[in-house]
Amino acid sequence: MNLTVALAILAGVVLLGVVVHGAWTTRRAGPRQAQAVDTAEPAHRLEPTLGGVDGAPVSLGGEPVVGLPDPLRTAVAARRAARIDALIDAIATVAPDAPVSGEMALQHLPTTRRAGSKPFHIEGLDSETGDWEQPQAGHRYTEFQAAVQLANRHGALNEIEYSEFVQKVQAFADAVGAMPDFPDMLDAVARARELDTFSSAHDAQLTAVLRANSVAWSVGYLQQCAGRHGFVPGVVPGRLVLPSTEEGAPPVLVLAFDHQAALAEDPGEAALREVTLSLDVPQTPEGAEPFAAWQEQARRLADDLDATLVDDQGQPITLHAFAAIGAELLRLYRALESRDLAAGSLAARRLFS
Repeated sequence: MNLTVALAILAGVVLLGVVVHGAWTTRRAGPRQAQAVDTAEPAHRLEPTLGGVDGAPVSLGGEPVVGLPDPLRTAVAARRAARIDALIDAIATVAPDAPVSGEMALQHLPTTRRAGSKPFHIEGLDSETGDWEQPQAGHRYTEFQAAVQLANRHGALNEIEYSEFVQKVQAFADAVGAMPDFPDMLDAVARARELDTFSSAHDAQLTAVLRANSVAWSVGYLQQCAGRHGFVPGVVPGRLVLPSTEEGAPPVLVLAFDHQAALAEDPGEAALREVTLSLDVPQTPEGAEPFAAWQEQARRLADDLDATLVDDQGQPITLHAFAAIGAELLRLYRALESRDLAAGSLAARRLFS
């Protein structure tokens, strides 16, 4: 073999090495990708949940609920409707001169169920069962009650919102031939402010940040890792949720990441270096041990993703910090119970929304 041929072979070997090294470097620099899974088995199991009327998703705690046959879905969705509660609502009575058909009531219900940022509800007293329910066709109602929520995370009910509530209920009452009786506006607003002061002082949403130590993650890789721990896609892009074992309840935990990455044309190329794991304390019963789930899932995900667990200030979350948070939560739970607003109750879920 002459020198020219030997040099050519050597140059080819060197060039091949450069190409291989470049490909390896590029692969290492890119986000981690999800591993292929056997198509005979799903990567993770979607828990059976509930759906909305006419195929539209119902939002419970901000997440979708799907999976039951249409008739059962519709019935359960009606039962899940928020009920009027004197603890957190200002209630007006609406007394018609004669029983009103469900068809007439439905025809004249306000087109929106909000007064400003506050939801309101109208229920009818069924003439046969004696139950309060949302008006339904084929039923007759001897009385109605309307209620506007006194406070939520947007703040306390104010005079403008209360006036809007009165106008909408008055229009409904006029249409069904009824006489409404409203609570005093100043009393309702004063109650709203007091309730808002309490709820603002006893609200808690815990958030831990998982920050990549080295290589970034693709959306698929994150979904695959989280799926192994029971997380499923939420209705909002950039959210994975850990469903509650309670049927129709809000998710226990939310794993959130950049929604732009979730909407990217090629999610596999979108690099994520940070995600947040959140627990909305008032939304989940204490008995479900959501804090323990939040702490355990944070550690497991940090291990799987090769991430560091930090707070919103970028400081590492230690065992001591977890213990201190747990002690504070116990005091919060007792305070909520003292106002009949136990975490995870319907009233608490409505108030802290």
